[in-house]
Amino acid sequence: MFRRKCKICGETFYIKDFHAKKGWGKYCSIECRTKSQFNGKWVKCVNCGKKIYRTPRDYRKSKSKRFFCTVSCHCSWENKNVRCGVNSPNWIAGESAYRDLLRRLRIPYKCAKCGITDKRVLIVHHKDENRKNNSADNLERLCCNCHAILHS
Repeated sequence: MFRRKCKICGETFYIKDFHAKKGWGKYCSIECRTKSQFNGKWVKCVNCGKKIYRTPRDYRKSKSKRFFCTVSCHCSWENKNVRCGVNSPNWIAGESAYRDLLRRLRIPYKCAKCGITDKRVLIVHHKDENRKNNSADNLERLCCNCHAILHS
């Protein structure tokens, strides 16, 4: 019988001669052996700051080295930081540029056809139906209803 010190907790324990010859008996218990197999790192979730464990494989697979605790945490971070404005997958050639142009020219928030003033239903219409022609004389504000009637 050999006396050994556990590599994890430092506790002294006995092992058989046969186990020592095979190179076994490095840990005093299954719990210490399990702890020795963890070789990753504890990191904070980028969104909420919760501590999470990530393996070396996770580090190799990640391009950005950003880690999240759950899929919903990842989605909420992405919606706040990545998928807004120009980076949005729905962004089409400076879509808000013509809205800003109408605002800077102080064109009133009211439908050019029916006169409704509710900002929630007003949209910008291109008179020549060319979305890339954003000149001031080609743009007008219409409510959703008038805009639908105009295009149908």
